[in-house]
Amino acid sequence: MVNTILFPSSFFNIHKVDEDLQKEYDAVLRTGLYDVILFGYEKWFHQKELALSKEPTGEVQAVYRGWMMKPDVYEQFYTQLGERGIWLVTKPKEYENMHVFPNVYPLVVADTAKMKVFPLHEEIDIEKVKKEFTRFMVKDYVKSVKGTEFPKYFDHTIDQHSFNQWMETFYQYRGDLLTGGICIKEFLDLKRYGGRTNEFRVFYINHEVATIARNSGQMQVTAEPPKELIEKYQNLPSVFYTVDYAELEDGTWRVIEAGDGEVSGLSDGQDYEAFFRALYHCFA
Repeated sequence: MVNTILFPSSFFNIHKVDEDLQKEYDAVLRTGLYDVILFGYEKWFHQKELALSKEPTGEVQAVYRGWMMKPDVYEQFYTQLGERGIWLVTKPKEYENMHVFPNVYPLVVADTAKMKVFPLHEEIDIEKVKKEFTRFMVKDYVKSVKGTEFPKYFDHTIDQHSFNQWMETFYQYRGDLLTGGICIKEFLDLKRYGGRTNEFRVFYINHEVATIARNSGQMQVTAEPPKELIEKYQNLPSVFYTVDYAELEDGTWRVIEAGDGEVSGLSDGQDYEAFFRALYHCFA
């Protein structure tokens, strides 16, 4: 049974939760179901030293809720917490399975965009790419660089020199968070309602469909992913993960992303308290 939630602290105070996670922290306390332990943000993310707000009384099963880590850093995190009697439900291999999309891709290939992977910092032959993809987007093994001037997709008009320049920009944006390699993914035409795409995030906890929430700020009257599609992916290789689904212009649905449940954000408008109650009952 999971009885502890682990959050990163505020940068300057180990006894205050990270400000961006305050809403989740408050929801956990309102449930009355968990103990809460904070770990020092600055100490861990900058120095890889684990400082805790308090020590557990005996060994505990815990769920981490916080920021992404590269798989090797998460393994260190898991090990150091275990040495202190805190055992995360998500083991390092499970974290890597779901955090690194090329690991998930073979399992969801029937319902997701076509994808090719390439090593970091090696020139990608753009002419070969254009023979396989009419339009395509770029991300590393974990994230894209949405919200920047980096193009949301490329098409037949891109040439090798221009693409190489854009890739340098991509590497600069991802910086220290750059993970694994480069993914070239088929660009999908997503259906829009009132100017917003129709995306849903599903949390799977202990191989149960725990929560389904709209994830792109869309109106509440939009179509929802088919139940059969959601249930199809409730047995991926982790005990706590997310799958994001989006509706295409033709009304069909595709998997557009997957992730580790510990570092996947809750959706705007989602009932945070209900989420943590679902987490408790799924692991019970």
